[in-house]
Amino acid sequence: MKIKPARQRSVLRTYLIGVTVAVALGIFFYYWWHKPLGPGLQLPERTVVATTAPQLLSLPEQTVEVPVNDSGQVAGVEPGDQPVVQINPSAEPVCGGPTQMTILLIGSDYRGDGFLYGLADAIRLVRIDFITPAVSVLDFPRDLWVEIPGIADHYGLSHGKLNQAYFFGTPGMAYYDGPGEGAGLLARTLDLNFNARVDHYLTLQMKTLADAVDAVGGVDITFDTGVDLNAVVGPTYEHLLFSAGTYHFNGELAVHLVTSRKPGTFQRTRYQNMLIFALRDKLLAPEMLPRLPGLALQFLGDTQTDLSPNDITELICVAKMISDENIHFASFPEELFTPGSIFDPYRQSNTYIYRADFDILRAYVAQFMNGTWPGP
Repeated sequence: MKIKPARQRSVLRTYLIGVTVAVALGIFFYYWWHKPLGPGLQLPERTVVATTAPQLLSLPEQTVEVPVNDSGQVAGVEPGDQPVVQINPSAEPVCGGPTQMTILLIGSDYRGDGFLYGLADAIRLVRIDFITPAVSVLDFPRDLWVEIPGIADHYGLSHGKLNQAYFFGTPGMAYYDGPGEGAGLLARTLDLNFNARVDHYLTLQMKTLADAVDAVGGVDITFDTGVDLNAVVGPTYEHLLFSAGTYHFNGELAVHLVTSRKPGTFQRTRYQNMLIFALRDKLLAPEMLPRLPGLALQFLGDTQTDLSPNDITELICVAKMISDENIHFASFPEELFTPGSIFDPYRQSNTYIYRADFDILRAYVAQFMNGTWPGP
């Protein structure tokens, strides 16, 4: 049967419309899939002078300035702390990810809705190696006195505690109008003071952390010694006193753990590491794996991040492949920090701070960014 020309034109028109709509939807989905879920970082360009450090692994297109001693080792770092990591340059990244990804993980103490205010109660760099695969986590003391860029027009401020960099960048403070809001200013502060270049950020509120712990049914935490999670000043509650042993923590107790100020900043970091490990074990249990995509979507609205849906999918994929021996937590040696106090122009009072030799801290950060510290 011969099809009439008018009928042919109608079929062709319908076909072209269908193809056009399919292409448009494909383009829309592609850009949505790769679009950051929150404000981007857009860190400023900088020029770094390269030096030779035999114990460091150089990454392509990235050089760092590292102080070395007469033996050719990084100054201030003990030889036993300078492992050399062997990486196969011909290996391909897994899960379709990049060679490596560095994420600034921020735990905000703001208890309200949104991300209008809040100090950075936890500050971590998370380096994911998609080739090994492996993950390394480096924490920064929140009370370290640092230079904060972009806020000099407010009260003549140029320095503050590291956790204040996030605070000054939040929309509610209106101190900073650059990209990335609080996370953006904190990322720029880390870049300025430590040469720590991050790819993405993820900000969690304490309420989100509590909800996440409850969503997985709580976690088990083991203490080798007695622990007091009560406030430094105030009444003592029996349910916040623990002897050595293993305890089941719900979300509320988990927040008490990671925000405890007893006996100090570095112990709180250890508590946070304990919770991260416990959460990781719970999330990667066989019965939980099918729930991971749904849990990620459930809590996206309670986080702020410039990760895209594609990035999140890659991270969930690689997380399932990282063995316990390839999870490394790093902290700067406590002896590098000197406690003290200084007049804070914003608070108009003296405040407790840490001081440190930033050349030594930058040397540690250089090794962390290059994948040579911490080692196995």
